[in-house]
Amino acid sequence: MKEFHLLLFHGGSILPECILILGLILLLMIDLTSDQKDTPWLYFISLTSLVMSITVLLFRWREEPTISFLGNFQTSNFNKIFRFLILLCSTLCIPLSVEYIKCAEMAITEFLLFLLTAALGGMVLCGANDLVTIFVALECFSLCSYLLSGYTKRDVRSNEATMKYLLMGGASSSILVYGFSWLYGLSGGEIELQEVVNGLINTQMYNSPGILIALISITVGIGFKLSLVPFHQWTPDVYEGVSPTPVVAFLSVTSKVAASALATRIFDIIFYFSSNEWHLLLEILAILSMILGNLIAITQTSMKRMLAYSSMSQIGYIIIGIIAGDSKNGYASMITYMLFYIFMNLGTFACIVLFGLRTGTDNIRDYAGLYTKDPFSAFSLALCLLSLGGIPPLAGFFGKLYLFWCGWQAGLYLLVSIGPFMSVISIYYYLKIIKLLMTERNKEITPHVQNYRGSPSSFISKNSIELSMIVCVTASTTLGIAMNPIIAIAQDTLF
Repeated sequence: MKEFHLLLFHGGSILPECILILGLILLLMIDLTSDQKDTPWLYFISLTSLVMSITVLLFRWREEPTISFLGNFQTSNFNKIFRFLILLCSTLCIPLSVEYIKCAEMAITEFLLFLLTAALGGMVLCGANDLVTIFVALECFSLCSYLLSGYTKRDVRSNEATMKYLLMGGASSSILVYGFSWLYGLSGGEIELQEVVNGLINTQMYNSPGILIALISITVGIGFKLSLVPFHQWTPDVYEGVSPTPVVAFLSVTSKVAASALATRIFDIIFYFSSNEWHLLLEILAILSMILGNLIAITQTSMKRMLAYSSMSQIGYIIIGIIAGDSKNGYASMITYMLFYIFMNLGTFACIVLFGLRTGTDNIRDYAGLYTKDPFSAFSLALCLLSLGGIPPLAGFFGKLYLFWCGWQAGLYLLVSIGPFMSVISIYYYLKIIKLLMTERNKEITPHVQNYRGSPSSFISKNSIELSMIVCVTASTTLGIAMNPIIAIAQDTLF
């Protein structure tokens, strides 16, 4: 009865999550009661639950921050915007998987269940207000990520990548919990975030060596989820080895959104008294990620592996916003660029999924001459890559400009000096791919493109992948021009 009363009185704060749970129950019921799986209904229920969750979240946007479920969950504009971003990622990723699942003859219901459950775990993680809820939500997201990664169990490379992901993910979670245990002990047995801070003040342990151990342990655990160098070893193998490319697209954005929300709240609330220390730690990780991510990406021959290293450099840019970290500028620049990154990255992956389905290859060299066979896909991929590189007037340029400007205002001169320089380097390997896409020399065009099954004039969407591609490409090109309202909303985010 106690649990029922908690849900009755505090259920409004997790209404978007409750809608997702209802969608999961409906999917299970259809799977259990229907002999022949009604595929359109499965996708319809999944997308409807996600869209309804987004709608409810937007309608409740201006509500006052509340702490519910005996202090376990906090509702504020800050975590609402991250919950919205996770829902947006999931909504865009489902259309990417429709044709892929059909061609690969994969089980549909289980795939959608894992994806929605991962989204649910990520949303709870964004609003979790105590150490136990944070860990449970994080593991819910992580376990679904492992299951999605190993979804094609007959693929040897996918199994190998999933095993690496599972072992390293388990190790990073253990290190994260070790850091939490230090916070629990030093604060006198508190688990709520603000109560942990009060406990550290009461016990006079906020400047003790144990806090430094906790800080390093938690940074390592979160660094793994963010793919920060040197905790990135799993990322290239998982991106390249995991067979379902839509899964890679989903993980590439949702893991970063959820982990960024967690990092921001933990560092800014619990480690308030150690701000110089965690600023220094994140600065070092951001510099390493920007430099190594971009330099190693130049040498890659696989498109997905190149995007893995590119994502490391992108998260290095986002860290600038976390370090800058005041509610009016730093966090606003981080949220704005993360929104742009979702569209840029998913747009790129939409092109890769479509090309992979039609050719069966992921090699960068095999994209040569794609423009001659499929102008729409080639043009879309070029725009998304240019936006990732920060070419004006695309969204990526304005996002990076605002991010670097906020970093400069916060005095992060070294990061802001390295960031634009490494961004220019990234343009080199993006342009190298675009040059291959646009070539018309018959000698350079590979058999994969020569036998390409796409239509030469496919400017009208014929499937769900192209629909997602259109949405992402449109956002990647136009959002930067109209970014003032986005910045205003992002500046309104407070803890």
